[in-house]
Amino acid sequence: MSIQRRRTRSPRGSGELLADEIIDAATDLLLDEKEAAAVSIRAVATRVGVTPPSIYLHFADKDALLDAVCARYFGQLDEQMARAEAGLDDPLERALSLGMSYIRFALDTPVLYRQAFARITADNLSKVDEILAASAFVHFSRTVGELAEAGMFPASQVADIVLEWWSAAHGIASLMISKPSLNWGDDLARAETMLRSVCLGRVVMGVAECREPDALRGFLARLRDS
Repeated sequence: MSIQRRRTRSPRGSGELLADEIIDAATDLLLDEKEAAAVSIRAVATRVGVTPPSIYLHFADKDALLDAVCARYFGQLDEQMARAEAGLDDPLERALSLGMSYIRFALDTPVLYRQAFARITADNLSKVDEILAASAFVHFSRTVGELAEAGMFPASQVADIVLEWWSAAHGIASLMISKPSLNWGDDLARAETMLRSVCLGRVVMGVAECREPDALRGFLARLRDS
């Protein structure tokens, strides 16, 4: 039988503080148990020291609570990516730094990362999607936009390239989490090489204005000769 901690009555106007405590407790429970199934309303209430009905005053159900956990997670991702691009004037180096920051963040919090991307996206953007779009997508978009302004590729391709680079970072992070025994190298060396290849390869495609292998090989051969 679980023992619920007694909790003193919160002062007037502290509903937001209690909501934060609930999100903290749900996050801790998810990290401890490593699966969303363990995050029940009753278990979270026990951790906070309130009754289950108190949880429902702030979150309609378990899904809403997990959405709040994921929204906070993506807010933290936004802060980390902002630090990753600070002081980097070269947009190509900034793109690489953003991608590596994204991967490191995922590796530091694999349980939350898996849960955040396990949430099914509806046709309309949820609050979680909006926060994610304001973090990873906005940071990548700003940098890719600068590369387009520099003539690396047409402005019409910016959204597509952002999705490609984001997918590359997400795919590498997911594989490193699920298959950590692969030869990733020291200090994420393999991941950095892969991301750099994606970034530079896309720029070459944009500058060369060719996608067919023969045309691309010809462009690279002329580049080497020059």
